[in-house]
Amino acid sequence: MLSYALHMQAVTDKPRTSHSAPHSTMNRLPDQLQDHLGLVFVGTAAGQRSADLGHYYAHPGNRFWRTIHAVGLTQRRYQPHEFPALLDLGIGFTDMCKAGAGMDHEALKAGVDVQAFCEKMRRYRPATVAFTSKKAASLFYGKPTARIALGRQPPSDDFPTVFVLASPSGAASGAWSLRPWRELADHVRGERT
Repeated sequence: MLSYALHMQAVTDKPRTSHSAPHSTMNRLPDQLQDHLGLVFVGTAAGQRSADLGHYYAHPGNRFWRTIHAVGLTQRRYQPHEFPALLDLGIGFTDMCKAGAGMDHEALKAGVDVQAFCEKMRRYRPATVAFTSKKAASLFYGKPTARIALGRQPPSDDFPTVFVLASPSGAASGAWSLRPWRELADHVRGERT
């Protein structure tokens, strides 16, 4: 079991690498976070269309909005521009890379600040964190994507419950699976009761 404190120590003891963001004021898609959310979705980085429009999961080929409705996380299908309304449902948004945009190989050139992400999660204390791709989770865990399993992750003492979801991006269609999304929805419904 990885504790949050051990994870933070491992992250902060490492020298700065391409996974540590330079100090940048550029934020392509602002966080949608508040205290004690039930669920925070965490992407790798904003896609180019999302960054251009300022809306999470904005590309028409992205399955995110139809999936969260299909698995019962929302009672209706929201549109990307309505993402702020999900705060009222206890759902927030952030990304591992806040300075880049586009496909992962492009966006991640801007760097990733894992420590800043962990500090945000400690500050806002959501009940559940759901990485919307194995890539986003691999940045957090510091492991290759091949070693990241979909679904609920082993618990840690002082960090929210973590799920890793199949990427809803149209670019990741070959690896699509609804199963971890359903597992997440079942967990969230159980937390609400």
